[in-house]
Amino acid sequence: MQETIEGETCPACLKKTLTLREQEEDIPFFGKTFIFSMNCESCDFEKSDIEAETAKKPMKTTFTIESPEDLKVRVIKSSQATIKIPQMRMSVTPGAASQGYVSNIEGILNRFEKVIEEQRDKTDDKTVRKRAKNLLKKMRNVRSGEERLKIIIEDKSGNSAIISEKAVQGKK
Repeated sequence: MQETIEGETCPACLKKTLTLREQEEDIPFFGKTFIFSMNCESCDFEKSDIEAETAKKPMKTTFTIESPEDLKVRVIKSSQATIKIPQMRMSVTPGAASQGYVSNIEGILNRFEKVIEEQRDKTDDKTVRKRAKNLLKKMRNVRSGEERLKIIIEDKSGNSAIISEKAVQGKK
């Protein structure tokens, strides 16, 4: 079920071109979930989040990518979640620009790769470019199953999850 409200005032440009959406989904092993989003057609402002129907406790989940099949594992990330990739010394932390979404492990890797590529392309610093090249190579090796990579999601709202029997739950 999806509800849409159009013509709302955008918090960024203050024009009445903001569209609000709420979508209800029943996600296996997670439960009934609400996905909220807002998009402005005038200034391209966007924001999204995800929230479980029932209150959840703070969570920490660790997942190790060991094969290309693991890239298909479903991930639910709220705007309050932190995603860490310790071996690459990378993380995404919650903040004003943080988005909530439903994706998979491959989608998480794609988001990190995009950031690495942007940093590589915006600098003339050879050290930064070399580090980016090495990180992107590591990502390719992980995708092909040649290297393992650990992903950690921590969420004080409890509205995030990695849906897999291989995911290890820890206390936050």
